Amino acid sequence: MRLVEPTTRIAVDVTFLRMDRRPPGPFAHLPYGLKVETCLPRCSVAHYRELYATVGHDYVWWLRRTLSDAELNAVLEDRAISIHVLRDAEGDLGFYELDRRGWPVINLAYFGLYPRAVGLGIGMAFLQHAIRAAWEEAPVALTVNTCTADHPRALPNYIKAGFTKLRTVREEWPVPDRLGLPIPDRLRI
Repeated sequence: MRLVEPTTRIAVDVTFLRMDRRPPGPFAHLPYGLKVETCLPRCSVAHYRELYATVGHDYVWWLRRTLSDAELNAVLEDRAISIHVLRDAEGDLGFYELDRRGWPVINLAYFGLYPRAVGLGIGMAFLQHAIRAAWEEAPVALTVNTCTADHPRALPNYIKAGFTKLRTVREEWPVPDRLGLPIPDRLRI
């Protein structure tokens, strides 16, 4: 007999975007006192879990939370994956993840800010940092996706940064209840 894990089913509209050439710039610079560091040689499982949970808590980021430590470690050890952390003097403010497993296309797999950094006007400069970092590797394209569970400014900011919307699809996700994520009523099926 197989036990079924209790879940909350949600419906989201996922928008897939693509950038086929490096934006001409000029790029916004991060404000004084902020820096982006690449986790080298790799991000630890514990640090990644903290980044992912803090950024994604209010946006139903659940998929990586379901991975075991060994499964997540395997992802983080993949040389095609890099984690870039935004920091100030007090600590982490957000992160982005570049995924090169589909080379010569790079995917901006995760991008976001800690709650304490939202609304400070640093999101676009941080997004442009991610875009610049990806294009420095000379891919043929940069992709990203966002959904209706994400911050409401995510999609407009991606478009403003130079991504083009390819398509939007409706997806249903079984979010495990054990994760304790706040699920907005508007997403519940």
